[in-house]
Amino acid sequence: MKKLSKLSIVGYGAGDAANNLAFTTATMFLLVYYTDVAGISAAAAGTLLLVVRIFDAFADVFAGRVVDRTYSKRFGKFRPFIMFGSIPLLLLSVATFSIPALGESGTLLYAYVTYAALGLAYSLVNIPYGSLAGAMTQDPAERAKLGSARMIGGLLVGSALGIFVAPLVKPGADLQATFTAITIAFVVIGAALYLFTFLTAKERVHRAVPNVTFKQSMETLKGNRPLLMLCVSSFFFLTGYLALTSVQLYYLRDVLGRLDLYPVLSITQLVLTFVLAGFMPKLVRNIGKKRVYIFSSLFTVVGGAIIFFTPASQAWVGFSGLVISLVGVLAVNIVVWALEADTVEYGEWKTGVRTEGITYALFSFTRKTGQAVGGALAAYALALGGYKSGAVQTADAVFGIQIAAGALPAVMTILAVLVMAKYTLTDAMHARILTEIRARRSDGTGSADVAAADSDDAGTVSANAGTVSAGTVSADAAPLAPRN
Repeated sequence: MKKLSKLSIVGYGAGDAANNLAFTTATMFLLVYYTDVAGISAAAAGTLLLVVRIFDAFADVFAGRVVDRTYSKRFGKFRPFIMFGSIPLLLLSVATFSIPALGESGTLLYAYVTYAALGLAYSLVNIPYGSLAGAMTQDPAERAKLGSARMIGGLLVGSALGIFVAPLVKPGADLQATFTAITIAFVVIGAALYLFTFLTAKERVHRAVPNVTFKQSMETLKGNRPLLMLCVSSFFFLTGYLALTSVQLYYLRDVLGRLDLYPVLSITQLVLTFVLAGFMPKLVRNIGKKRVYIFSSLFTVVGGAIIFFTPASQAWVGFSGLVISLVGVLAVNIVVWALEADTVEYGEWKTGVRTEGITYALFSFTRKTGQAVGGALAAYALALGGYKSGAVQTADAVFGIQIAAGALPAVMTILAVLVMAKYTLTDAMHARILTEIRARRSDGTGSADVAAADSDDAGTVSANAGTVSAGTVSADAAPLAPRN
């Protein structure tokens, strides 16, 4: 398949920048907004985040089915959702950060409704967007480029928020006016970015079944063990990551007493993103995506341990823990999207039906569930420590923040690594699966001819898979493992 143009890669990255105008703003500041602006207690905010983000996870599955059942001959399968769902998503972000004074119960109800609506709108845009990568190319290095572009797009937004917005979140500031102005500006910027993605990121992968039935979707998921393992690992990783993200501002402001380091962290994050994006495709080619995922995760474990054990008086040591964690998070978030795209071909190989929508939806479902649990655990840690908005925090409150920022990410990432160590879909296996899928297409065989792929002990990929190019298979390539 012809390599992707630079414009299409940049265009794909622009889509995640647009996504994160809503998503990263919520993950970075929504808990602070609820506790410090809307006046919602930390415990109530934790329950809200848990309930709504679990709802978001089910919204992803709904969105995945909608995507699999939809196809436009003119625009393709995914781009119409990106184009026409963008404005409602961005407007709901404004509403989420604009809670009126409605009393305790009214404020909480408004927060639930607006955040749930934002989550549903985000699912109907993000599921098609995430699925689009697998339909743009099947080349591992090209997919790594798309993952890098996606990471850069998202991190540009995250860094801008950290550099320009986070320093404004201090006691006595008019935070409501700040968040209202920012989210309104994001409507204009986000709409332009989504349009750019719509015009440049095109689908190029052959699709034998444009409209996928519910039965076909379930059959694809049922036999896709690599997808299920990736989902479980991602659940653990995202639980830890969202705990850290949710209290990162609290850690710098209330534990280290150095809110001024937030912009420094954001600039560091931006630099690291470009550095990692530059050599990640080569690293993937040399050692494979699975090993990149595992080795990168260990950075997050080390960083979490430093955050948890460092005394509050050692600001720069604690800050170094954040940076080390960040290296692991960035690298994993680059490679994980390429891993997810690989599981689409695994499902196609098993069943003969390509189902990007429901595959990505299940993956996103578990990630959203992890985000829900991580965000809620972080809020509960604040509540158990006795966090009080605008006050000098007690030793217990400081310890609660350190648990959420350090201990939780470290423990959850260790669990993610243990699961990923058993992951079977190596780059070598994926390359051979691609070869067989192409051979089937050239032979004109369909899903009825691949029933053998449903067996757990069906053996290796058939001999007609041919020889795999050395450039696409990692050095540890071995005979293809039994189908699982």
